[in-house]
Amino acid sequence: MTNYIIRRVLLIIPTLIISSMLVFIIIRLIPGSAVDILIGRMDLSAGWSPEQKEALIRELGMDKPMWLQYGDWMKSIILHGDLGTRLWENTPVTDEILRRLPITFELGIIALITAMLISFPIGIYSGIRQDTVGDYIGRSFAIFCIAVPGFWIGTMVVTLPSIWLNWSPAIIITKFADDPMKNLGDFIIPGIIVGMGMAGANMRMVRTMMLEVLRQDYIRTAWSKGLRERVVVLRHALKNALIPVITIIGMQVPVLIGGAVIIEQIFALPGIGRLVVSSAFNRDYPTLSGAVFFIAGGVMAINLLVDLTYAWLDPRVQYR
Repeated sequence: MTNYIIRRVLLIIPTLIISSMLVFIIIRLIPGSAVDILIGRMDLSAGWSPEQKEALIRELGMDKPMWLQYGDWMKSIILHGDLGTRLWENTPVTDEILRRLPITFELGIIALITAMLISFPIGIYSGIRQDTVGDYIGRSFAIFCIAVPGFWIGTMVVTLPSIWLNWSPAIIITKFADDPMKNLGDFIIPGIIVGMGMAGANMRMVRTMMLEVLRQDYIRTAWSKGLRERVVVLRHALKNALIPVITIIGMQVPVLIGGAVIIEQIFALPGIGRLVVSSAFNRDYPTLSGAVFFIAGGVMAINLLVDLTYAWLDPRVQYR
């Protein structure tokens, strides 16, 4: 197990380098540089000479070849753990990410809890009560969660209550330490919307795996011993049925971040997803590269945790 973890951790390093390199290059290939945007936002009545523009490019360090810029940025990360400085605010990228991380983290936790609370009970019930009315209702709800876009639900939640009930979600987020209940109220609606999109696929997977596991010989043996249905389903069947479900949940983490970008925009949540979007529009190269680097590292760490969970769910899985 230890050797496997070491190999996986070492594999994360080249993956991070390749992903950060791709983002570092692609964002600079988009038409319109940070210098052009900066000049466009300033007062142009006095005009800008080519010499002034070249001076600004040198000041921002963009006069160097792209590979040298990337080398300096990666050297700063390795030696000092510094993701760079934001172009517009002149503040450390690391501080900005850490400031926004709790918002995205809380939104993701609420979404995951919502997805599990919806998908597990309905999926289990649909599996053990196949082709009943409850099964059809559960499957229809799963299709609804998959088919209806989260951004549409979020837009309706924000727009319709403001028209009919004169209510809209809070624009300023209350910190959890200041008022836990109000903080939860700020996040519960967007968290449920994101979680519903995840729950649909999880529901169908839980149902499929329960149907497959319940047909296994050891489950029939458990029934023949006279065990209660609750014991057979929860103690014997569910644990083995969860392995593919855990895989799906691990794969949903990047999707969760991508979906959170839109939901954060709709509900004005200043999370990491919103930071990525604004950095891309503003051509804030250090912030975008640093945020993607951080997100990629988090996704790969979660995938490693998912793989290690297999051994706990199924003793037959061994890592060497």
